[in-house]
Amino acid sequence: MSPDPSAADASAAGASAVPYPTAFFGHPRGLATLFFTEFWERFSYYGMRSLLILFMTAGVAGGGLGFTTARAGAVYGFYTGAAYLMCLPGGWLADRLLGQRRAVLLGGIVIAAGNFSLAVRGLPTFFLGLVLVAFGTGLLKPNVSTMVGDLYPDDRARRDAGFSIFYMGINLGAFLAPLVCGWLGERVDWHWAFVAAGAGMLVGVAQYSLGAKYLGKAGLLPHPAVAAQPGDARASGAGTGEGRRAWRPLAGLGGLIALLVVLVVRGILAPASAAIVGLALIYFVYQITAGGLDRSEIRRMLVIFVLFVFSALFWSGYEQAGSSLNLFAERLTNRNVAGFQMPASMLQSVNPIFTIAFAPVFAWIWVWLGRRNPSSPTKFALGLLFMALGFAIMVGASLASVGHAVVGGSLVPRLVSPWWLVLTYFFHTCGELCLSPVGLSTVTKLAPHRKVSQMMGIWFLALSLGNIIGGEIAGHFEDFPLYRIFSTVALVTGAAGIVLFMLVRPLRSLIGGAE
Repeated sequence: MSPDPSAADASAAGASAVPYPTAFFGHPRGLATLFFTEFWERFSYYGMRSLLILFMTAGVAGGGLGFTTARAGAVYGFYTGAAYLMCLPGGWLADRLLGQRRAVLLGGIVIAAGNFSLAVRGLPTFFLGLVLVAFGTGLLKPNVSTMVGDLYPDDRARRDAGFSIFYMGINLGAFLAPLVCGWLGERVDWHWAFVAAGAGMLVGVAQYSLGAKYLGKAGLLPHPAVAAQPGDARASGAGTGEGRRAWRPLAGLGGLIALLVVLVVRGILAPASAAIVGLALIYFVYQITAGGLDRSEIRRMLVIFVLFVFSALFWSGYEQAGSSLNLFAERLTNRNVAGFQMPASMLQSVNPIFTIAFAPVFAWIWVWLGRRNPSSPTKFALGLLFMALGFAIMVGASLASVGHAVVGGSLVPRLVSPWWLVLTYFFHTCGELCLSPVGLSTVTKLAPHRKVSQMMGIWFLALSLGNIIGGEIAGHFEDFPLYRIFSTVALVTGAAGIVLFMLVRPLRSLIGGAE
């Protein structure tokens, strides 16, 4: 993992710190509470993600929605993107009003309600469910990650290890979800899969409530540095002029999200992507010019911005797993295993299996390298190159699938071995392990602690942008030869990795002693 957080971050967190019992593999007992909260949230999220585009493109007679691939790709991309876009207001609400503890609880409840809405047949409840799950994810996801960092106020050496364990919870949930929800959806009934996802989230909410006593004061209230700021709604009263001004950013963001919904419903995705880029730019420019940051904080904010851009490129490729690669598994992959026709969504469990298996290997490699341990920007560049290699494999798979085979005297699409996808997911997993956990840890190190939840929200905005771009790419699944789509993604992510390698030295100088 990446090196230690700054002393400033540690001291800021220490203001609300209490001694924590270390009963979870030598880590604070509260980590177990957050581990299983994220486990069940990811079970819920990846359960529906594994079959969402398949459900939308399935015929109405088969219980699906009968969407075209282009429309399904647009809805899929915007939904998965919105789930991370909502992390921005979710972080804002936690920093200003709720605290991380209550934001996570409320988010879990809303996610469960959204999944149960998806289980009800009909387009209105379908879209309502997507909105609720996206909003609930925005409340839960950035704030549970922030609370993990708060468990290590004075033990910087173990924070990265704690995030690695936490990341295992994400992948255990992601591994089980397609096996359970995917099988229910494709073999029993689509809507029972959504019921299972909602039930899993309720289990997560229950254990989070019961395990809250182990969290000490982590996430219980917004940080004092935020509470004391002029214009804070809690400090000056929501009814005062300053209180109303504190709500203006959230109201403006709500208007932007409403505009994005209208654009996507009308199938206009390019402006939606541009709006998210504009939002991120406005936020970073505001923080750098008028956010009350000192010089070292501004330098680190610039690093986060650069990594944000490359992170979005990475996720635009990675999130093809649930869209274009999922469709490839359904339509062009031979899934017959010893006479058992494996549901296409089950292949979504391959990436988490690799993550669980190789996360300890990567962690050992970073420790073994010692002083030669690559910097965070270097690991990001490696992640992009692994992503490019994975899509290069898919170029070969798509070429192998060209044409038709004769089966029983009839022409059928030529099906390829699932090992093409397995090898692709292996390289994507290597890229993910270089980038994703390192990214979470880097934000908690580089962001000013009084703004860490907001910065987590901005960080997840990169995933939002990547998901929307990825959905747009998947929408062209039937419009262009697949080898052209996959080769384009490979070239773009590979070029981005090379460019980032050239930026490593100036970025390290901006980071300074924070790494």
